[in-house]
Amino acid sequence: MVLVLLGTQDKSFKRMLKEVVNQIDKGNIKDKVIVQAGHTKYISNKMKIFDFVKEEDIKRYIKNANYIITHGGVGSIMDGIKNNKKIIAVPRLKKYYEHTNDHQLEIVREFDKEGYIIGLNDVNELEKGLKRVITFKSKNFKSNTNNMIKILEEYISN
Repeated sequence: MVLVLLGTQDKSFKRMLKEVVNQIDKGNIKDKVIVQAGHTKYISNKMKIFDFVKEEDIKRYIKNANYIITHGGVGSIMDGIKNNKKIIAVPRLKKYYEHTNDHQLEIVREFDKEGYIIGLNDVNELEKGLKRVITFKSKNFKSNTNNMIKILEEYISN
């Protein structure tokens, strides 16, 4: 099973779901796909889509996922990392009105640089991420909270 997490951001991220369907159609995603879509309204018979999921259900989905495709939210990324899941992360982008700024680009880059996830710059790179996820070995998680807070504070102040 593949789990797609779009978080609870109040802006749509339809581009992600359109690309997931595109990858299903191409045969690059063969597993059942479950989506936590949040405020993104999308209809597809190729995925099981929920707006919001109870915490106990999301934990079960994460546990059972072969890998996770997620937006660049820290919470979604950390939930996957803490459960030793392979993660492909795609940031929501300001230019598409998916977020108020591009902080998710920095989040995704940092987690990717540290070896925890497969970080992409945009949804059009998903096929590349799906090819990498097959052999990807995530770095074992070690809390780096203080350093991440420093990075985020520096980013926000700039």
